[in-house]
Amino acid sequence: MSSSAATPTPPTGSPTPPPHATPPAEGTADDAQAPPATQAPHATHTLRAAEPANPAGTANPAKAAKPVDAAEERRQRRFALIGGSLGNLVEWYDWFIYASFAIYFADSFFPGDNPTTKLMNTAGIFAVGFLMRPVGGWVLGRAADRHGRKSALTLTVTMMSVAALLIAVAPTYDQAGYGGALVLLLARLLQGMSIGGEYAASATYLTEASARDRRGLGSSFQYVSMTCGQLLGLGILITLQHTLTKGQLESWGWRIPFLLGTVFAVVVYWLRRRLTETQAFREKSVDGPDDGAGTLKVLWQHRRQAGLVMALTLGGTVAYYTYTTYLTKYLIGSAGMPKNTATLVSFTALAVFAVLQPFAGALSDRIGRRPLLITFAVGCTVGTYPIMTALGSASSYWPALGLSLIALVVVTGYTSINAAVKAELFPTRVRALGVALPYAIANALFGGTAEYVALWFKNSGHESMFFWYVSGCALVSLVTYLLMPDTRNVALSRAEEAADDPAPTETPHPADAPAPGGAPTTAVPTAEAVATEAATAEAEAKAKAEAGGLRSAGAP
Repeated sequence: MSSSAATPTPPTGSPTPPPHATPPAEGTADDAQAPPATQAPHATHTLRAAEPANPAGTANPAKAAKPVDAAEERRQRRFALIGGSLGNLVEWYDWFIYASFAIYFADSFFPGDNPTTKLMNTAGIFAVGFLMRPVGGWVLGRAADRHGRKSALTLTVTMMSVAALLIAVAPTYDQAGYGGALVLLLARLLQGMSIGGEYAASATYLTEASARDRRGLGSSFQYVSMTCGQLLGLGILITLQHTLTKGQLESWGWRIPFLLGTVFAVVVYWLRRRLTETQAFREKSVDGPDDGAGTLKVLWQHRRQAGLVMALTLGGTVAYYTYTTYLTKYLIGSAGMPKNTATLVSFTALAVFAVLQPFAGALSDRIGRRPLLITFAVGCTVGTYPIMTALGSASSYWPALGLSLIALVVVTGYTSINAAVKAELFPTRVRALGVALPYAIANALFGGTAEYVALWFKNSGHESMFFWYVSGCALVSLVTYLLMPDTRNVALSRAEEAADDPAPTETPHPADAPAPGGAPTTAVPTAEAVATEAATAEAEAKAKAEAGGLRSAGAP
């Protein structure tokens, strides 16, 4: 790095030299090797970070970054983690309570005598919500790349609250025929659009807002909050199961969690309005408007990374929805377990699963992302069939819980770090869209249909074929993990890029020692600079000798 990037900031009131001003004579040797043009952004960013806020005489004070002390920076990171996570919790609470309470409200919207057919109808509407996730990923991912992660996060939680309210007041089949199912469908489409943008916005925000050596840990809270949202929904379900009769739950009790979701969303909206934008996006904003940010044209330039996102998501999303949203129905319908017991198994397993996420995320910060992803894919490929077969025979709490925990420990290798991996694949200007759109497409095709595919195989009398389906999806992701690079050390901002620039480590030349009261020089002289300095010194010595001769000749 050139000495220009290391030159200390002039004190307030002293003029700042223009960017291309000729350096002083004593700095000529240090500046002999000017940095190439491609390095200018990094050098400029380093200098800007070292300046006090709006120093007098700065050419462009609007672009000077206000310094933040370490304590304030830690406080902002913690608040970003809390705000991003709590909002994500409410989003996924609203998303998952549909699946959790479907066994109670299916009769309200779909008449008939076959319970499996009713569940397939509600599961079909659940899957339709996934079809809107690519749309939400595109619209809200573009908004996050152009207008900021914070604004996109605020918009997604607003949309989700409206959708939850629609489900809470939807009329039943007896009241409006299939009009109630239509309201249910519209609400799920809105939820799908919201969650499609929420995943990308929160994944990008949590990753960018985390310290570089803790991105795995920070991004793991996305699935902590997702799982806690599901736990909150299951907790409310368990509470209602013990306080209301089955008839009351099927009649009106299922509406309570959707009303609560609306209230939760209002609180999170207030919280997200007070979040701080990430440094990576603020840097991009300082550069001025970017018409290409968040566009499909720019995303196409990163189509290889987008393909990686789809492939690495495939196995993870199918496994996740198999062992979370479908698990309760599988234990009830296939293992013959009572509803209350099956719900308690899911609740306990998910609570342990949530606790595991930060530990796995922190581990990835030490050993890399690929080892965890590969471990997940191998375990899911070879372990799904025996685990699901054993779960189908588990009629009591403890065996079912043990098997569920084994499965979720394996899935943790994907869930704990997938947000960081995807965000680390893209540059800032298209990061949110790059995470959102390919992930949403993969989820629409595989994650959202996992429960429907499972019920279809069961209804056709070939339930075990679904286990092989899950293993096959994990195998595709395994090949991807083996071929893709590890993204742990990727720089997400110019500040991180500047930190990667090679800094001089040699002992400074004695001539570079600062004079009393002078400014230190950190650049190490190059061979050309030393030669230039020697030639200058020789010329000065010759000039002094000639001047001395003239004084001698003119002396009295």
